[in-house]
Amino acid sequence: QVQLVESGGGLVQAGGSLRLSCLASRSISSINRMGWYRQAPDKQRELVAHITSGGFTLYARSVKGRFTISRDNAKNTVYLQMNSLKPEDTAVYYCNAYDINYNYWGQGTQVTVSS
Repeated sequence: QVQLVESGGGLVQAGGSLRLSCLASRSISSINRMGWYRQAPDKQRELVAHITSGGFTLYARSVKGRFTISRDNAKNTVYLQMNSLKPEDTAVYYCNAYDINYNYWGQGTQVTVSS
């Protein structure tokens, strides 16, 4: 089992930056895919970005070029650097750990971008 704890959310003005962190309760080096998802009010949860154990990354079209996902296996942590934030980025951001036998979620962290 893997417990995930997100941090780093908050209120920021449009154009600003935030860095989210996701601390896992055990080593993430062998986890196939670590990702960030978000859910805005009255909308479905959507993929923001993920990174594989081999370091390959995938981004949603809406965040490509603005957000960067990275993982530090030594610290059991995944990061999401968010730059040039827009009001439409406002959502609860969730960390995800996915492998063939499991799919774990964190409790989420709120990101609010004011215009």
